Amino acid sequence: MTKSAERITIAGEAGALELLIEAPAHILGIGLVAHPHPLFGGTMDNKVAFTLARALRDLGYVAVRSNFRGVGQSEGEHDDGQGETEDMLRVLDYARSRFGDLPVALAGFSFGAYVQTLVAKRLKDEGRPIARMVLVGTAAGMVTGARHYVTEGVPPDALVIHGDKDETVPLENVIAWAQPQELPIVLVPGADHFFHGKLHTLKAIIHRAWAR
Repeated sequence: MTKSAERITIAGEAGALELLIEAPAHILGIGLVAHPHPLFGGTMDNKVAFTLARALRDLGYVAVRSNFRGVGQSEGEHDDGQGETEDMLRVLDYARSRFGDLPVALAGFSFGAYVQTLVAKRLKDEGRPIARMVLVGTAAGMVTGARHYVTEGVPPDALVIHGDKDETVPLENVIAWAQPQELPIVLVPGADHFFHGKLHTLKAIIHRAWAR
């Protein structure tokens, strides 16, 4: 039996942060999920973010989604990824204080994937490396809306998933980011940026890669 989802707020650097927590019956780790760009309608209730959270929960992680600053009940203003990184670290500190110093998995979609690369770097630099990472539709290079991302490198076992019909983040951008790292990309044929009609495939990829 899994526990019902819990919505709470915690203190962040720019004010309150709204969280949605879904815990499995037996907790094996902490999974943080980051949503797409808040200035383009992204929230923690986004379908890809929801799918990532459910995949993590099914694998034994406490799935913690949070609205970035300025979204929903989260206070503050959008900060191009820097403040959002601080917020995710604050969420992780809260999760560890509540659930224990467990292995950490980072999951992110689009802008959220970019933020999670920053979070992973901070944790590595602090001597607290993550256990796992899954990135979907990773924002890298110049994307729709004249936004440019200098996306950090990630651990060599990071799971990077992209749709071959992604109209927001061109596949060639992700290849250019992944190639120097010799990082494989899982390509989903027919999937657009939001994985319409392909969410079941997305979830299955994560389960196959991480189930033990």
